[in-house]
Amino acid sequence: MARHNLGTVVTFEFFRTIKKRRFWIATLAIPVLIGIVFTLVFASSASSQSQSEAQKNDKIPFTYTDASGLVAPAIAKAMGGSVEASPGTAVERVRDGALNAYFIYPANILKDPVLIYGADHGIFKNGSYQAVAKQLLVLSGQEKVGSPEATAAVQGSFGTDEQTFKDGQVSGGLDTVVPPLLFLVLFYVVLILLANQMLASTLEEKKNRVTEMILTTLNPTTLVVGKVISLFLVGAVQALVFATPMVLGYVFFREQLNMPNFDLSNLQFQFWPMLTGALMFVGGFILFTGLLVSIGAVMPTAKDAGVVFGPVMIMVFIPFYIVALIISDPGNMIVQVFTFFPLTAPITAMLRNAFGSLAAWEAAIVIVELFVFGYLALRLAVHLFRYGSIEYNRKLSLRMAFTRKN
Repeated sequence: MARHNLGTVVTFEFFRTIKKRRFWIATLAIPVLIGIVFTLVFASSASSQSQSEAQKNDKIPFTYTDASGLVAPAIAKAMGGSVEASPGTAVERVRDGALNAYFIYPANILKDPVLIYGADHGIFKNGSYQAVAKQLLVLSGQEKVGSPEATAAVQGSFGTDEQTFKDGQVSGGLDTVVPPLLFLVLFYVVLILLANQMLASTLEEKKNRVTEMILTTLNPTTLVVGKVISLFLVGAVQALVFATPMVLGYVFFREQLNMPNFDLSNLQFQFWPMLTGALMFVGGFILFTGLLVSIGAVMPTAKDAGVVFGPVMIMVFIPFYIVALIISDPGNMIVQVFTFFPLTAPITAMLRNAFGSLAAWEAAIVIVELFVFGYLALRLAVHLFRYGSIEYNRKLSLRMAFTRKN
């Protein structure tokens, strides 16, 4: 009978939510906006590309003086430049609009900057002055060095192919980091999408005095667990809807939308990091769900619940303030505290798990901790829900809730 009731609750809560018009308005709003942006980018990409190609062949007329002796006159002429005949009046002529641009190359470019004076053609076009001044010096230097390879070596403009080893095996680098991080992204998406619904699912029924009648036929544990499962399913639907336009855009319109080309075939899905990330995700979801349902059971209105809801959600984002420390120095005392403190443990531990700095014993402690505290949070939510469901106009007294007998 309990299983039947649980299935009934999950089905009822899930379909009650997805049948609401405002649910689909809120869910489809972001994909629709993404689709509009993609369409605009796609429509303008062709014209932008043609303009970009045209600008590559444009020559910017300029004059210059070269005290360094590095500028090659032939290259400067090919780029639209000429030696300034009257340096004393060049800046004034640029100011008056008689001269488009004037570059002054100092005797020592390591100590003094190249001075650039140009007519204002807008923020974006003005950047071409600096690009031309630098390119002229680079090409001139390349000619003096004698080969593009030697120039690349001097400038450090060359690629590398790095390979590292761990425990006698080739380590995958970022290809092994990205897959476990997907659980962290999913955790944030689920909480952001479902946090308000977790509160609303309890507060709405209290306001309408529906819970009082429901509890006459259902065990509170069955009702709360059913709500948690249904909320997770609703979050899965929303995540799928949100991800669809991004996936379609990446697969079919990646070049038109100028999306970076990630080679997904190189990703390495290692068993233990993936299993650890999955368990932390589930444990963290149960913990925060239990806390939010407890808040909804205690508080009479959404306004009152927001006072406690805000700090709880802040705890989810606090680890990102020290993300550099988590990655670079996982043994730091602050990182250790964040790793084992229940409300910051999911984020901190999932980050460390992805970057390979979470030891097996640390992972075991965090996972056990999350499931234990998650179970206690659900038990707390059930207990508070039992008594808080009939408190419509005031906050449930925790002292009275724990001194009452079932």
